Formats: sequence, structure tokens, C-alpha cells
Amino acid sequence: MNILYDHQIFSLQKYGGISRYFYELLNKLDATEEITTQLPLIVSNNHYISNKKFTNHINFVPSIQFRGKQRIFDFLNKLKSIKHLKKQNFNVFHPTYYDPYFLSYIKEKPFVLTVHDMIHEKFSNMFPENDPTSSNKRLLVEKANKIIAISESTKRDLVELFEADPSKIQVVYHGNSMYPSNNVVSKIDIPKQYILFIGGRDGYKNFNMFIQSVQKLLLTNTKLCIICAGGGKFNVDELKNFNELNIISQIFQYDLDDDVLSYLYQNAELFVFPSLYEGFGIPILEAFACECPLVCSNTSSFPEVAGDGACYFDPYNKESVQNAILKVMNDTDTKDILIKNGKKRLEYFSWEKTILETENIYKSLL
Repeated sequence: MNILYDHQIFSLQKYGGISRYFYELLNKLDATEEITTQLPLIVSNNHYISNKKFTNHINFVPSIQFRGKQRIFDFLNKLKSIKHLKKQNFNVFHPTYYDPYFLSYIKEKPFVLTVHDMIHEKFSNMFPENDPTSSNKRLLVEKANKIIAISESTKRDLVELFEADPSKIQVVYHGNSMYPSNNVVSKIDIPKQYILFIGGRDGYKNFNMFIQSVQKLLLTNTKLCIICAGGGKFNVDELKNFNELNIISQIFQYDLDDDVLSYLYQNAELFVFPSLYEGFGIPILEAFACECPLVCSNTSSFPEVAGDGACYFDPYNKESVQNAILKVMNDTDTKDILIKNGKKRLEYFSWEKTILETENIYKSLL
């Protein structure tokens, strides 16, 4: 069985949960005897595929500095994807994002669509009016032979918002790729006491609300810091806000590899995940694997994935966020219980299970 993926997410993302997901699919399916995978790429700066065997055939660019260049790379990669689609040398097609360009070339071959979340629909005011993501997604949901939803929460949203046929939607959870590393030599000066925040900070990620919620804690305990991993350097507005809140000396941002990130998880007071919405939330599993206490929102897929491994808060309420963080920081027993429950919860999720269930979906279309 030959599965064709396309360029999309590897043209768009250097880091991120979606490209991590497709990397894991490619990496593990390649190791099976029954499946061959294809990923047409000319150029990419995606971190996860930088050590993948097919990068011997592409131009791997460690950093793309300008959005204009990224559009050029996407265009070139799309041409290669189209070339592979025209050859028809595959059994199932699995696009890596929502551009419907391939509908003109796929002919009678079946395709599987993974829906990662419904953020563009639930928080449309946070995106440009001309953003085509939602309309493209809706079209592909209608056309797809099978749909993978990464949580029951996402499946419910698909049915509710798009009136998608639930019979062709199968929930397949993500796995964990983060493991504790005991031999990390960090090149950064990490504070002794810190709260960890991961990833993007815009819009629904609810970062500003989180910062306002912890300001009092930081001013009370000047040794306590916030470390933001990934998400890009702080912009001018963020730095101005930190300065006005008088916490600018207690908040840091770093772009890190997985080894240093696992070290940060292991040594944090806690990991806070204040998003208003997530389709799944891979950092939940990373925290569990690294025995980092989890404090997170009580919305969307969080309770479904984290179960009893998290201390929950209302992400719209500053006092709720602050109280949950204080409860975990000040109570060793609570920390220990969360770590224990998180490790047990992690047993429900693995990439091996993801691969097996995805493979069965592919086979069902032959």
C-alpha cells in the first residue's frame, strides 16, 4: 500500500503540533512492511524532518526569515506535489493541511483528511477576514472519504459547526514524542524557580490573560520567573506590557530543541496551558512524560486528554488561574498526585496506537 502525503505543513511550519504529527506518521509507517510513503518536497525548514531520510533529496533550510520566501517555497513544493498526484502512483492520499488544490488532480483516488481543531471557526474574529482556512476545510470535510479527528471534542465541533457526517469521522489520538533527558548541557542560564509556558502566545492561546493572572505572584516572589519556550521572540508590545507590569526582569523566551525542552519540563514548578481551545494539546503528554505538574484550562479537549492528571482553571477568570497555580506550587502532595496521575494517563496515548489506527483507516479505503 502506497500513501502519498503532500508538502503543505512542511512548507508552513518550522515547529508545531501538526507537522510533528505528520512526521511521526511518516517516520513510523516507513518502518512497516506493508506501507510505502511519499512526501514530495523541494525545500523545507521544518525541524522534525531535518533528520529524516528523505531530506537527502531536498534542500533543507534551517531558517526561513521572510514570509515572502516561505510563499515561494510553498509554491515550488506544491508543483512537486502536483507532479506526484498526476502520476497516480499511490493508493491513498493524505493532505497535510487544508489547501484543496489537489482536488483537480486526485481523480478517483480516495483521500483521508485530518482535522486538528476548529479554531478558525470558533475564534474567527482572531483571523483576517480573507483567511481561506475555514472555507477550504469545510470543502475538504465534504469531499473526504474518511476524516480523522484528533479528539472527541474536535469530532463534536466538526459535527456541530460543519454538520459533518459522523459516520465517516474516526477519532485517533496523538502520541508523545518527548522523553526525559538526564544528560542535557544547557547553553542558557535557567532560573531556579519558574513556571513553564509553551508555544504561540497570540489570540486563543490566552497568554496575556495568563500574564495578568500571575503578575501578583511574580511581584510577591521576585525569584519566581516565567519561561516561554518557542513562539518566537517577544515583540515590542509584549515587552512594553511586561515593563508596565514591572515583571520584565522575570520573564524569558527561548527557542529550544527537544532535549533542552524536556529539561525545562523536568525542572519547572509547573507547566501552565491556558489556551481557550485546543484540538488535542500535545504538550499535555510531554508534561506527563517529564513528570511536570500540569495546570490547564477546563475547556475543549483538555479534560478529555489530561483526565485527572491536571489541576484545572477557568481560562477567562484571573483569580481562577492564580488559585490553581498557587494550589500546585504550595502543596507538595498535590504536585505528587498530579505527576502520578499524569504518568498513568500517558499510558492511554502512543504513536504506535496512532499508527495502527491510521493504517486501518487507509486499508478500509482499498
